[in-house]
Amino acid sequence: MTVQQVAPSNDALVQINDLKMHFPVKSSGLVRRTVGNVKAVDGISFDVYKGETLGLVGESGCGKSTTGRAILQLHRPTSGSVVFNGEELTNLSGEKLRRMRRKVQMIFQDPYASLNPRMTVGDIIAEPIRVHNLRSGKEVRTRVEELLRVVGLNPYFINRYPHEFSGGQRQRIGIARSLAVEPDFIVCDEPVSALDVSIQAQIINLLQDLQKQFGLTYLFIAHNLSVVKHISDRVAVMYLGKMVELAPADDLYAHPMHPYTQALLSAVPIPDPDVETHRQRIILEGDVPSPLNPPSGCHFHTRCPLVIDKCRQEEPPFVDYGGGHFSACWRAKEVTPVLSEDFQHDAEPAT
Repeated sequence: MTVQQVAPSNDALVQINDLKMHFPVKSSGLVRRTVGNVKAVDGISFDVYKGETLGLVGESGCGKSTTGRAILQLHRPTSGSVVFNGEELTNLSGEKLRRMRRKVQMIFQDPYASLNPRMTVGDIIAEPIRVHNLRSGKEVRTRVEELLRVVGLNPYFINRYPHEFSGGQRQRIGIARSLAVEPDFIVCDEPVSALDVSIQAQIINLLQDLQKQFGLTYLFIAHNLSVVKHISDRVAVMYLGKMVELAPADDLYAHPMHPYTQALLSAVPIPDPDVETHRQRIILEGDVPSPLNPPSGCHFHTRCPLVIDKCRQEEPPFVDYGGGHFSACWRAKEVTPVLSEDFQHDAEPAT
């Protein structure tokens, strides 16, 4: 496998190099042997810079959420390096790992499953404050009320339970919980995908306001490309455990350099019916191969409209084609834009 690390930078808060997360598959029977590995994340490298939002997109099952969990060490990586603020996280355990988690937090996808139904909102938000000994006594309640105000909720809700709130309100509670320990880096794991469309823009705007207010850095995982375009400074595209493209958001939407990115962009709805009627749609044939036995060469070659023999035999390197636009494709320069200029420059999340 050929891996080219994204050029290091003094502004890099998180540096991921050749990260792999393989889950063993056991045989049935009395003696359970490992018969294979699901290669959920299979050797990806990228940096997340201080104060930026890096969007991570791809189809369901491509390894986006697993990547976020592996970075935070919720899944211990099979191999590879995760460096946060100069410290190698894969070597940490016990008390050192617990202390590190104060600086890296996660906002979960499902606001209904991520909150303990037996705890009040106040206890949910206060728990990490107490665990990390950040406040004591009455200061804890004062801090919880402050966090509720910050995320747009009434502090009088402090004694209510999660079932008394809507999905959007619950996600605000989850955001308040992640802010409670004053983190530097937050993995947002599809934070709006379970919400009504009318609420999604509110949560996105809240995340942007909080980023400016507290100097946060986000890894924003999603599959809605309109939302990703609106919130992200750079966008990374994953397919079957591999990173296939990484570029500044405007550059990626205007000039995709991987056929998979091109296909994803062609499926983005455009509000102008005249443009929508005449633009080219790219329909990928076949299903996503199994990560238990991925194809040789380029993983995308079984569905790629530009496939050549070299794609089937050799894995393309992750190459910088200029301006921080990385692509892993032997025919990267032959990929053409599929979106109108109006969408490229004016995309907004649905409201």
